[in-house]
Amino acid sequence: MHYQLNILPRWIILICDLIIGCISLEISYIITNNFDVLLIDHVEFSRNALLCLFINAVVFVCIKTYAGIIRYTSAQDSFRLLLSVLVSNILLYIIHLTFVAFKGNELISIRVLITNGLTGFLLMISYRMVAKYIFLYVKNLNLDKKKVVIYGAGEAGVAAKRTFDHDEKVNKNIIAFIDDDPRMIGKRLLGTNILSGKELSQLITQHKIDELVFATHQILSDRKSKIIDLCLEHNVKVLTIPAHEDWPSGELKLAQIQTVRIEDLLDRQPIQIDLVNIQKEVTGKRILITGAAGSIGSEIVRQLLQFETGLIILCDQSETALHNLYLEIQDLNNGALNFHAFIGDVKDKSRMTHLFETYQPHCVYHAAAYKHVPLMEDNACEAIKTNVLGTKIVADLSVKYKVEKFVMISTDKAVNPTNVMGASKRIAEIYVQSLNNSIKNICSINELLLLPSKNGKATTRFVTTRFGNVLGSNGSVIPRFKEQIQKGGPVTVTHPEITRYFMTIPEACRLVLEAGCMGNGGEIFIFDMGKSVKIIDLAKRMIKLAGLIPNQDINIEYSGLRPGEKLFEELLNDHENTMPTHHEKIMIGKIREYVFEEVEMQIESLINHAKNNDEIKVVMTMKQLVQEFKSKNSAFEELDLVLKSR
Repeated sequence: MHYQLNILPRWIILICDLIIGCISLEISYIITNNFDVLLIDHVEFSRNALLCLFINAVVFVCIKTYAGIIRYTSAQDSFRLLLSVLVSNILLYIIHLTFVAFKGNELISIRVLITNGLTGFLLMISYRMVAKYIFLYVKNLNLDKKKVVIYGAGEAGVAAKRTFDHDEKVNKNIIAFIDDDPRMIGKRLLGTNILSGKELSQLITQHKIDELVFATHQILSDRKSKIIDLCLEHNVKVLTIPAHEDWPSGELKLAQIQTVRIEDLLDRQPIQIDLVNIQKEVTGKRILITGAAGSIGSEIVRQLLQFETGLIILCDQSETALHNLYLEIQDLNNGALNFHAFIGDVKDKSRMTHLFETYQPHCVYHAAAYKHVPLMEDNACEAIKTNVLGTKIVADLSVKYKVEKFVMISTDKAVNPTNVMGASKRIAEIYVQSLNNSIKNICSINELLLLPSKNGKATTRFVTTRFGNVLGSNGSVIPRFKEQIQKGGPVTVTHPEITRYFMTIPEACRLVLEAGCMGNGGEIFIFDMGKSVKIIDLAKRMIKLAGLIPNQDINIEYSGLRPGEKLFEELLNDHENTMPTHHEKIMIGKIREYVFEEVEMQIESLINHAKNNDEIKVVMTMKQLVQEFKSKNSAFEELDLVLKSR
């Protein structure tokens, strides 16, 4: 039945329109003769009916009134019908005037002509609307139809309902719209009631709602989170649609209405950054991003594209990932070549020297690092080579080639580290901070002696940013859980009490850019990560968002803490505190300062041990340099006992 309606020939619609035109003319004669059929001149009516039929046929074919699919009748179709009726009656009126001019007799009454125009349009649009609602009624007879609530009665909500209604493959019945705007509540939209958000709980239980579609982005994240929790509690699947600017050709497609992501659920309120200040900082500048193909590096690149930078240098050792980013930026940047992809490893000094000599960057965002805790616990020497030696090489070259600002991307795992990865990042922090202070002291002495500053020019300012886990980064817990759920489980959590701080990648990178601008050198900026999240709760919510039941459809298993893993992450250690900045999400950590000469000697020794692949000496040296580094769930715990006994 649906298939036949889909392929209804256009000539049938054209014939229906022509028949409606004749019926309209007859009704017009009846109305203008006070509903007395005996007063109608049947010879005149027959002549005018044939003339009207001919004119309508020509006009309807030219304007293509038959082109629209009846059950999808829209405002555009209505306009086409109105235009065709007007043109037909205008032509009929012109013929009437010609007939009067040459014959002296009226061809058709002006009253009949006006009435015909009104009734013709009304009848043609009415039969289309009737056919449309008959189709929807037949479609809705399916007893297995899912009951859906659309949250948001705006443009996106209207588009969502029409998308569901117009696709015969969609097995959904829109029960109601939900909106928080009191001006909308109690009204009807597309034949469906608009209810208050306060009625959602009752609506879900009374009508046994199967799905809720978020059709608005103007909703507070806390409010959205509560609604999603309510839905998950009642096994209601939660869907969402993208922002209007992401609709292809301005039209919402069914494929775009997708299950809400855990990233959307955990996202916080949009962060406001000082775009003017950032623009001043980067305008016309050559900017180097190391680790540019990674999660953080690539997002920094994307956000820098909105500013009028000079040249963006994308440095990464991963050829495939860098190539994919290169292609993406070409598309985003409309082919403009204000960026360059540079294959290179940050621990390769000669390659990095070539980079700095060639491109002379003004700013460096250092995101290159090994970050996976268990892997680095088993490969401590490689962690030092990349995270410490790589940072040292890029930092030293930044000073040598007079880079204005160096922004290092660090991690909360550098605080009271319990693993090699976190300790290696803390050592990198110590190096750039002590290097900055050393340069600052030399500059101060030079100023006192009225001598030029180091390198004969304003020296490099080193800034460190420290934050926790980012949602959806490569190898993070959320993509891992998604893969496990898609495979049917089990979902593995290391410990029932383990918690982590989470931040979205765009949010973290916006704060990196802001902190980089406000830094004067030597600061460690710490980001407000919000509340920590229990990983077990995260796993359960992701399973429910997939429309499944935890420990029934998908099992949750505990695998035990991995080598070097903490139960709880920290942003400051016991001897650190913070000072506020003008941005509520960014604080300055008051961190212990180190003497550069001593740090440099210890790091040189550490790097030599790493080059010799002597993991025991590497970790022992790390513990001597970072005294708060205490291994957990690791083979290196015995080294803590050795140091303690000394």
